[in-house]
Formats: sequence, C-alpha cells, structure tokens
Amino acid sequence: MMDRKGADRRRGPLRGHGSVPRGLDHVPGSKLDEGRFGRMFRRLRPFVPDKELIESIATAMADTPPAEPARDNPRIPAGYTYLGQFIDHDITFDPTSITDRRNDPDALTNFRTPRFDLDNVYGSGPADQPYLYNSANPGHLLVGRHDDEFDLPRNGQGTAIIGDPRNDENIIVSQLHLTMMFFHNKVMERLAELPVTKAPGEDDFTVAQRVVRWHYQWMVVHDFLKLIVGEATLADVLPRRPLVAGGEPVERPNLCFYNWRNQPFMPVEFAAAAYRFGHSMIRSGYKFNTTVPPLPIFTSESISDPNTDPLSHLGGFRTLPPLWQIEWARLFALHGKKDNGVQVAASRRIDTKIAPPLLALPPEVAPDVASLAARNLTRGAMLRLPSGQDVSRAMGVRPLSAAELGMPEPGPAPLWYYVLREAEVRNKGEHLGPVGGRIVAEVFVGLLAADPSSYLRNDPSWIPFLPSSVPGDFTMSDLITFSGFGLDPV
Repeated sequence: MMDRKGADRRRGPLRGHGSVPRGLDHVPGSKLDEGRFGRMFRRLRPFVPDKELIESIATAMADTPPAEPARDNPRIPAGYTYLGQFIDHDITFDPTSITDRRNDPDALTNFRTPRFDLDNVYGSGPADQPYLYNSANPGHLLVGRHDDEFDLPRNGQGTAIIGDPRNDENIIVSQLHLTMMFFHNKVMERLAELPVTKAPGEDDFTVAQRVVRWHYQWMVVHDFLKLIVGEATLADVLPRRPLVAGGEPVERPNLCFYNWRNQPFMPVEFAAAAYRFGHSMIRSGYKFNTTVPPLPIFTSESISDPNTDPLSHLGGFRTLPPLWQIEWARLFALHGKKDNGVQVAASRRIDTKIAPPLLALPPEVAPDVASLAARNLTRGAMLRLPSGQDVSRAMGVRPLSAAELGMPEPGPAPLWYYVLREAEVRNKGEHLGPVGGRIVAEVFVGLLAADPSSYLRNDPSWIPFLPSSVPGDFTMSDLITFSGFGLDPV
C-alpha cells in the first residue's frame, strides 16, 4: 500500500519529510536486560508513522459528546481506571520529556523500582525519609488534615509530601494514595491480632509493610489484572494448581514473551503502548461525592492561572478543596456497603475513542502536545515500537484485518492503537484482547515473580488473610473497606 508520500508502509518505518525526530533514523537495538527500559520483541522492525498519519489517527480517535453511557463498561467500575494509574506509578518512573525521547530505551532509566512494593507510598522508609511518617505514632504514615477532611500531607505551599509527586496529579489518584496510607496504618493498629510472626531482626513496621505489600500484590493480580486482561488470559499466565498429585495448589508463572537475563526490565511495548489502555477508560466527568457536581478530570485552561475556577476540574497538585473527600462507593462496588441510592460509575469501554477532556490537556500536564492521543502515538514513534500487526504475528495471534482496524489509511497500525482496537473488536471493549492482554499480564506476573520479597517468590501457595467479602481472596473493595477511608457520604 503506497501512502500519499509514495512510501511503502509495509516495508518499514517512514523516514522522509521531517517526520522522524532527529536521532531516531539510526538507533542501536536495546541490549540491556535489567533495571531499565528495554524491548520485549527485540527482533521486530520498528514502525515510525509520519506526523500526518499520527495526526489523522489522533483526530479519528477523538470522541464526540455525549458518548456516555453508550460507551460505559459495566464490567469494570470507574475506580479501576485510576487504580491502574496508581499501579503504574508504583512500577515505573521515566521523567524524560516527550520532546527529549530521542534515544533507544537503553537511555531511559526506570527510576522507580520495577516491583509492586508501594515505594511510591513508603519512599525509602522511616529511617531515610522520616518526614513521610508520624513521629507521634512510630511506624505510621503521616496523614494530612484540614477543613475537617483528610488530605495528603503538604508543605506551606500546598505541595504534597509523598514518595511520588505524580500521585497528586489528580484528585482521584491522590485519594487512592491516601487510602493506601490508611491501609498501612490500619494494619499497624491491628498487627497484634493478625496471623503473622516476626522474622529475626524485624520490627512491627517491617512486618506490617510485608502484610500490606502481599495483600496489595494479590489484589493487583487477582482483582485488577483479572478484570483488565480477562480470566482466561490470567489463568494461562499464572495458573494455580498442585505440582504433584494431592499437593497444595501453588501459582507458577507461564511466561512466553517476557524474559530477562538477570533482573527484569520495563518493556517499552508495555509502558508506551499496551498499558496505556487506561486512557480510553477515562470518563468525561466524575461524580465522586454527594456534595460536588460531576467534574472533568482536566480542564484545557491553565490550572495555575488565577482566573481558572479551581472547582471546575479534578486536577491535582493542590490542597484538597473543602467538602471534596472521596466517596469510594461511587467508584468501586464496596461489598456490604449500603448504596444509599448511589450509582457506581462504570469505566468507559477499552476502545479507540478518547474522551474530550483528554484531547486538550492543560499546559502544566502537557506543555508540548495537548492531545493525549497524539502524545501517545508520538511517544510510540519516538521509541520505535513495532506495529501491532507484527507483534500479533510474533505472538502467534491472527492480526486484525484492515477492515477490523478501521484505520484512516490501510497499513501498519501503531501498537497503542492496535491494542485498543483489538480489545474493541475481539472483546467488545470489556477487557484487553490476546495481544494487549498477554503483554500486560506477562509483565505484571513477571515483575512479581522476579521480586525477591513478593508473596509469589516467597510463598506461591499463600492466600490473603485480612477480612474480605470472599475468604481467601482480597479485592480493592476489601482494601478500601479495611482501611476505613472514603466510606461515608460527604
């Protein structure tokens, strides 16, 4: 298929007409296997769409209001969209600007440890970062409070004092961070009654941290991941069965595509494409408590401009406004909680349509490219990701046809777009398809298996023991209920 510039898109990346950022026309392949960003499919040729194709795809991805509730996904409550963002902040941190991503993934250092260890909450611990902890109550995280409501702890300028500043970039994720703090503190309070023992040299904080991390890890895999990739994919990637007849069931990872030599790396196919499925799940607005009307997650106006109404959006990096405490029953299906007429909001379906607030981001969030769709497509091009069809073939999955892809022009599809369209075509947008789901599931399970302190590495037969709606299980709804935070109407 010849494009309008006369280049054959089937033959590889386009390089002419200034469409490829300087430095990307010749970049060596990734050689690192540990602790940094790398490639899952190293032998696949890159696909670098030109600027015109990126713009046309981004334009086609723009949704037009009113799109909800027609695009609602009742299978996944709205809160999981931001739980996914919180989890992402736990395992990745790449501070490089989109305009500076001109190097191979080898040059992008993952400053966040690639583990589900809540280091975005704990920081370096009470010895190294004591300002994150309550000196009046040793081992407890420091929670902020003002206007008769809880907030992240902040300095005199309103800046959150937390392990990862990104967890303050919108109100919902900041309240999730706060919930994790309450979760840890509640475990500390009830530690004496829990079925745990101290290892030599462990103090109460270390034991509580392990309890929190293991229950969080279980929730990430058996609640969040199962919803996102589907039960069948999760069961294939992380089967639970006895190793010998009559033995105790254990979990054993089945990884086909995500492999490393010494330490796990963060695949760019995951970080810059497959795991960005969550952007399509973001709603145009959220009703997050009884008092505040539905609001968009972002406004196109500068959030630092004094003329911008601070009560018109859910953007963060500010002190929580009065009466803005979260009611989690509006975003998660809390077990055993009277609904009081509250309707749990659904996430949007995973598809190629992006809600309007994400197409004109504020300058503080997107100083160079305002459209989130264009940003994601540009990032994929700069990181020289392979096309969705090539990844699909490499995984032994029948690629989507040109008609199924619905691209503005036939030809290779950017991997991010392909993952979204695959979910839409093959699973009605209810969860990821075989390519996107397998990438996400293998990275999650692989990181957990490689973590020397995880439950999967230490005790693959372990099951949760904290109070839950289903004994032996532990969901985000159970975590919220146990934390005691965000349960009451505001």
